[in-house]
Amino acid sequence: MSQDKYHQLKEYCKDNKVTLVAVSKTKPIAAIEELYALGQRDFGENYVQELLEKQSTLPKDIQWHYIGHLQSNKVKMIVPFVHLIHAVDSFKLLQEIEKQAAKYNRVIDVLLQLHVAEEETKYGMDENELMTCLEYYSAQQQNLTHIRIRGIMGMASFTDDTLQLRVEMQQIFTAFRQMKKSFFIGKPYFDTCSMGMSGDYKMAIEEGSTMVRIGSMLFGSR
Repeated sequence: MSQDKYHQLKEYCKDNKVTLVAVSKTKPIAAIEELYALGQRDFGENYVQELLEKQSTLPKDIQWHYIGHLQSNKVKMIVPFVHLIHAVDSFKLLQEIEKQAAKYNRVIDVLLQLHVAEEETKYGMDENELMTCLEYYSAQQQNLTHIRIRGIMGMASFTDDTLQLRVEMQQIFTAFRQMKKSFFIGKPYFDTCSMGMSGDYKMAIEEGSTMVRIGSMLFGSR
């Protein structure tokens, strides 16, 4: 992506009060450095080992977002530095993040992942599982002082059907509002609805997204 196009995208996100996360998975360090030089600071990675290698090499003011499926046994590897974990898909994983974060006296920001897409390969909780997870969290919140639930993350189906995409995004945003109403009233930190990627980010913003994850549009196709 050219410098002008990047700044146009950044300004579009800024005008809509949306955080732009550059999805840098599988991309070389040089490509990240190029975007960093233009002012980008939020980067998203899907694989723990790749993230560790990049984090150890690149500038320390980068805010690393872990956006992939996270196994419990790998939480300890990213807790010392991760900025936001996007894809928490169980209460068990929340407990593990709490356990590891306590060792570093850090409060880790997380998003709960809602599954709405048709593809079975996508991870996440359905709406009932999401609310059950939040009930567990609410009941044990006094013991979960090293995690902070910032909101929700969801991925719409991989489809050209714009009506279906819009319906699924509306479903994610409705769940976000329900979470706030039922569990986070008066909590200003609960402010993140992460949905939208290179092909549908404008629609996602129209439907209430506050954070978009852009990969191919920034770095080219994989």
